[in-house]
Amino acid sequence: MTEKSNSKLTQKVDNLQEFSIRFLQSISFSRWIGYGFLLLSSFDLVETLLPLYLMNPLWEFNTLGNLVEHVPVPLIGLVLVFHGNEYWRYRWEIPVLKFLSWFALLLGILFLLLIPLGIVNTIRIDRQNATQINYQVKEQMSQIQQIKDTLARAETKADIEAIGTLIDTQERLFDIKDFRKLEQAKTWLSNFVASFEKKTIMQAEAARYSRRLGLLKRSIKWNLGALVAGVLFIYIWRGTGWLRF
Repeated sequence: MTEKSNSKLTQKVDNLQEFSIRFLQSISFSRWIGYGFLLLSSFDLVETLLPLYLMNPLWEFNTLGNLVEHVPVPLIGLVLVFHGNEYWRYRWEIPVLKFLSWFALLLGILFLLLIPLGIVNTIRIDRQNATQINYQVKEQMSQIQQIKDTLARAETKADIEAIGTLIDTQERLFDIKDFRKLEQAKTWLSNFVASFEKKTIMQAEAARYSRRLGLLKRSIKWNLGALVAGVLFIYIWRGTGWLRF
C-alpha cells in the first residue's frame, strides 16, 4: 500500500471518528432537551389536574381535552430521552430511564381508560345542556302563556297596555294609541305573541343543535387523540425493552 493510500485511509478514519464524536454529542444534547420537555410537561400536568373536581363531568371532559392537547410534548420528550439506547449514558440515567419506561406504559393504559370515561361524560354533558335549554324554554313559555291568558281576558285599552308591560321593551314596537279598535290591538298582540313563541322554539332548537354539534366534535377529537396517545405511549414502552434485560 502506497503512502498516498495510507494518507487517504487515515483521513477517512479521522473523519469517521470526528463524525462519531459529533453524533454522540448531538445525542447527548437532544437527551437534555427531552428531559426539559418532560419537566415542562409535569408543570402542565399539575396545572391541569389541580384543583380536582372528580365526578364533575364537565371538569373531567375538559381535563381529558387538556391532556390530549398537551400530549405531543411528553411524547417528543420521551423519544429524545430514549434516543441512542444505552450508549453514552451517565450512571444515574439508567434507573431514571427504567422509571420513565414503565411510566410510559402507565400513561398509555390511563389514556386508553379515559376513552370510555370521555364517552360517558359526553352523554352526561349533552343531557345537562338539554336540561338547561329545556328549563329556559319552559320559563319563556310560561311567560308567553301568562300573556296569552291576560290577552284573552282583556276588555279595555288599559288591559292591553298592561299586557305591553309583560313584553320586553325591545320587542314592543307598537303603541296602543295607534289602534282605533280594541279588537285590532288584540289581534296584533295575538300575532306578536305567536310569532315570539315560534321564535323562542326555533332559537332553542338552534342552541340545542349548536351545543350538541360542538360537544360531539370535541368528543371525537379528544377521544381519538386519547386512543392515539395511549398506543404511542405503549409503543414507547415496548421500544425500550433494552432497559428490562
